[in-house]
Amino acid sequence: MTPALVLTILAIYFGILIVISYVTSRGATTHTFFTAGKNSPWYLVAYSMIGTAISGVTFISVPGEVGNSQFSYFQFILGNVAGYFVVALVLMPVYYRLNLVSIYTYLHQRLGFWSYKSGAAAFLVSRTIGAAFRLFLTATVLQLALFGQWGIPFEVNVLVTIALIWLITSKGGIKTILWTDAFQTTFLIAALLLSVYLISQALGLSADGLVETVRNSDYSKTFFLDNPKDNKYFFTQFFAGLFTTVAMFGLDQDLMQKNLTCRNLREAQKNMYTFSTVFLFVNILFLTLGALLYIYSNQQGIPIPKKTDELYPTLLVTLNEFGLVAGVFFILGITASSYASADSALASLTTSFCIDFLDFEKRPEAERKRLKTVVHLSMSLALLVTILIFNALNDQSVVRAVFTVAGYTYGPLLGLFAFGLLTKRAVRDRYVPLVCIASPLICYLLNANADRWLGGHKFGFELLILNGLLTFLGLWALSRKTFGV
Repeated sequence: MTPALVLTILAIYFGILIVISYVTSRGATTHTFFTAGKNSPWYLVAYSMIGTAISGVTFISVPGEVGNSQFSYFQFILGNVAGYFVVALVLMPVYYRLNLVSIYTYLHQRLGFWSYKSGAAAFLVSRTIGAAFRLFLTATVLQLALFGQWGIPFEVNVLVTIALIWLITSKGGIKTILWTDAFQTTFLIAALLLSVYLISQALGLSADGLVETVRNSDYSKTFFLDNPKDNKYFFTQFFAGLFTTVAMFGLDQDLMQKNLTCRNLREAQKNMYTFSTVFLFVNILFLTLGALLYIYSNQQGIPIPKKTDELYPTLLVTLNEFGLVAGVFFILGITASSYASADSALASLTTSFCIDFLDFEKRPEAERKRLKTVVHLSMSLALLVTILIFNALNDQSVVRAVFTVAGYTYGPLLGLFAFGLLTKRAVRDRYVPLVCIASPLICYLLNANADRWLGGHKFGFELLILNGLLTFLGLWALSRKTFGV
């Protein structure tokens, strides 16, 4: 696949996104930027959320991980689906009852000023690092397939990437993102389906043969119920998936903002039930794709890359094993998954900073427009700088460690919301930031020294649960009885 072809395809792709942005942003105000006028069809929200929930990391990592963990990830996905039901039935009624734009406003009403700022700050740190990490992975793929072959520096690659995201989202905000992400979801799913089909054809498999081959392979074991110490143990994976969804979906402004654009709670819940069903089947396809990639590589004698994330792009782009169309759709698929996550993240970061730190709703419309533009541009620059820092580290393991550390900040969010929803106690609000710093720090130290302190126990996704529990206990220690809510 030549760089000229990649550039042409991406130019057409982003040209369509810019046209969608122009059409959907006509008549936009700061209100529609944040809420889409609270008039979004539930089915559009459900479909567009697939692209937001499945990042470029998922696109290449889930198939690659099948070689290490078989289909054990499906246990985590089942927990995710259960978590989506918790979000729909527990959290969303609260958000709609209070008519929230930023979900962290709830913390102000329930716990106090410093609790509110702690929750919003935790989100800003997590989402900035998380979005930058996902874009960094996509930028490295584009650097190999396009920019690097023309001698264009990585910094220019990233600048173009951020500039396109800013251009698409700068005026229409969440209203535009619903439509652009729906468009990108289409390419993500098309790339996935086409990859499964072409690899099946290369293996000479019919639909029935595909199912049978994957089922009889060494990669298809799904449920692990024997060893509680195994990080693939069912209950560890399931409850980690559940709590991860509650924390990183239900308590995340990015992923909740689309849900809050629905006309009412009932439609928002309908959206969640539909989305979770589609999400389940899409991840089954990713796991199936992973098994097929390994089966094909073993059959053809193709060495498995040391970094399993590289298996999918190596076969489809580097080695061009399945033809030009497969490579083209891989580039479109990973671009769609990454940009759908990034544009939504940028809008939510702008929303949270404006609402949670600038008293945005108390200002006149003209001042809102100016501030929104400045904040949106500033958040774009923050993503740019963070990606360049990742690149300067020049070590994938270090970058992933930074991304993992960012995930620790969801523990305090889990603890804050759980304390607010499950108790009627009042906290000593000014000390809450200390708890929100101490809890993830304790978890980090436990994880880093698990071999010495915990007899070799290996933490996995359950670290988020421990983090949230420590935050909850810290808040309880700082609380007193009250009969108000």
